[in-house]
Amino acid sequence: MENRSKILFTDLDDTLLNREKQVTPENYRAIHQAIHRGHRVVLCTGRPLLSVRPLLRDLGLTQPGSYAVAYNGGEIYDCHRQEILYRKSLPLSYVRYIFQKARQYDLACQTYSDTHLLTARPFPATDAYLAKTAMPYKIIPDLPDSLNEEPSKVLVLGRPGLEDQAQLYAYHQDIQKWAKDKISIFYSSSIYLEHVPFGISKGFAIQWLCRYLDIPLENTVAAGDEQNDIPMLQTAKIGAAMANAVPECKACADYITEHDCEHSGLAEVIERFL
Repeated sequence: MENRSKILFTDLDDTLLNREKQVTPENYRAIHQAIHRGHRVVLCTGRPLLSVRPLLRDLGLTQPGSYAVAYNGGEIYDCHRQEILYRKSLPLSYVRYIFQKARQYDLACQTYSDTHLLTARPFPATDAYLAKTAMPYKIIPDLPDSLNEEPSKVLVLGRPGLEDQAQLYAYHQDIQKWAKDKISIFYSSSIYLEHVPFGISKGFAIQWLCRYLDIPLENTVAAGDEQNDIPMLQTAKIGAAMANAVPECKACADYITEHDCEHSGLAEVIERFL
């Protein structure tokens, strides 16, 4: 018998969540209707798992067969068994180089442990990030030299509230030659530049989890709004870009929602394709 159940991979910020970092009632109902019909919903984000767990609980995505993707694919998590199924990390020598380069451009740079966001000194950009994610954090002046474990991601941040991100773009151009075949770099917003292990992406996570669950890619739907969502939209059978998505994301999508993240655009995707 043909398997008609589908699996939805959804980004969080400005996709599932509105700009107040809330799930609209329409999105909440649509997710639970999809699950009731036998489909799966996977949260797929650049955030650390620490920041995703409260939302998983709020949405009730902790029953058997529930999964989440963190760090842009660097971690894949069984939400019911509370077990990391897959993890890939950055070598500490790479982390030290990224922090050193970010300091040269006076840019905020942060990484993550299993329990905290870690940064070497206070930055307005980090404060703004913490206000959005409500994560616990530690300021460790000798970071990254004091790291004992390889992290899954490093984030370099531009200055919030500035349209001109020349410093961040200059840093990006400077580091690209070194990064080739070492790490993957991409934007998750105009001021967030993600640094993850080479080959890691949300598209990779779709392929890995579908192999693990024996789900054909023909049964996949993905929804997102930013550059780091592009591999996910290109990998899924149906890639849906939000009405508020960046132009690069819309250009590679199979479908663009009529409603943006403020008006339950994800519910539109679920109702149309699941």
